[in-house]
Amino acid sequence: MKQSIYILLIGVLFTACKKEKSSDIHPVDLNIKVAYNISTSSYTLPLNGVNVKIKNVNTGTTQTLKTDDNGAIVFGSVSPGLYDIDATIEIPAATYTQITGIQTESNITFNASAKNTQIAIGLTDAIELKLVSGLIGDWVIKQVYYSGSHRTNGALYRDQFIEFYNNSDKTLYADSLYFAEITGVITSGASYNLLKSLQMDWSTAQGMPTGIDANKDYVYARAFLMIPGNGKQHPVLPGKSIVVAQTAINHKQPFTGTDGKSISVVDPSLTIDLSGADFEAYYAPLLTKALASDVDTPAPNLEVLSYFGTDMIFDNGGRYSYVLVKGDGKTIMKDLPAYPYPTKTTPSSTATKYYQIPTRLIIDAVEVQATLPEDRNPKKLGPALDAGFAFVPAGSYTSQSIIRKTEKTVNGRIVLKDTNNSTEDFDFFTIATPRGFK
Repeated sequence: MKQSIYILLIGVLFTACKKEKSSDIHPVDLNIKVAYNISTSSYTLPLNGVNVKIKNVNTGTTQTLKTDDNGAIVFGSVSPGLYDIDATIEIPAATYTQITGIQTESNITFNASAKNTQIAIGLTDAIELKLVSGLIGDWVIKQVYYSGSHRTNGALYRDQFIEFYNNSDKTLYADSLYFAEITGVITSGASYNLLKSLQMDWSTAQGMPTGIDANKDYVYARAFLMIPGNGKQHPVLPGKSIVVAQTAINHKQPFTGTDGKSISVVDPSLTIDLSGADFEAYYAPLLTKALASDVDTPAPNLEVLSYFGTDMIFDNGGRYSYVLVKGDGKTIMKDLPAYPYPTKTTPSSTATKYYQIPTRLIIDAVEVQATLPEDRNPKKLGPALDAGFAFVPAGSYTSQSIIRKTEKTVNGRIVLKDTNNSTEDFDFFTIATPRGFK
């Protein structure tokens, strides 16, 4: 009897091995071709040496290769699956000036990306990527603490903040610097008019004028805020930053809310001290019933052009994105038009409208996405604004923030990485750290 069972087990194992071998996933050779998204006959930018990185969304494994003289590259024996594909090249300032005749003192970075690209068995066509020049400026978004801290042991969302950094070698002024939380598709199944990318087609929004590219040349703000000042009131030295808090207090310590009751945390190590923040959001005057935690501290208040909810509460799941905006001296920001979501049905007369911000006024942008691939939404920002995206690996209410990486130090001044691709430019803090570096 035992012998029969033994023979039977061998047969089962042999059969299982045969089945496993026969179900092997056949790898494919992944062909990628890059080109510049510009039309010119007067000069040719280099296609050799473009860095192309592919990342398996599910396993996290990555490969990076450089293109040949024709902008082509082949990744051999790639397992079928869902991939993020990023391409980037930095052209030295002198080289760019010599080729184009355009004077510049800064290196020029071009990026392209194809997120959530399905690589299937039998794929033979090349994936084409269009390189575009990105936003490389003096001001950058340095840190976004959107996840919040523990629901019961931490400060929930009260301790959120965003940080802007002077990445230049000269003093900048934060006066009239605007920032916005950018909206778009955040849930599946909603009845919006959509583009092929599955993002909202704003050209179909009620009241949208014709003759403009409502999707490419503009973004749409869920919240739009401004740092006040007379133009020279808030200097920021090279290598220094400004912190904009939801509420500029030490969240590690108890404080008295507007209702006279004490507000505290169980575990102070999970939250942060924002008593040194440069500015704060104060929504109480705008609301019928404000949050008790929205106390007015000595920190200067932001000017609120539009808002969502009961305070400057960032979405803890990472479903919105952020842009930094600087006026051109001609555009009156508060007079920018606003439009309702491009729904398939006619919106009501009381539907919320969202400021339409020209991309030409955006000086930096960070696409934020959910932690898990299956929870992510179509990108809201095009490659000219941000070719990638950033996220906190532990998810909501974890005290984590996204933080821009340090690229180099020049005469003691830290220069942050800015390639216009947040996938490459950002890391994370386990505990958000205002004015910290990574």
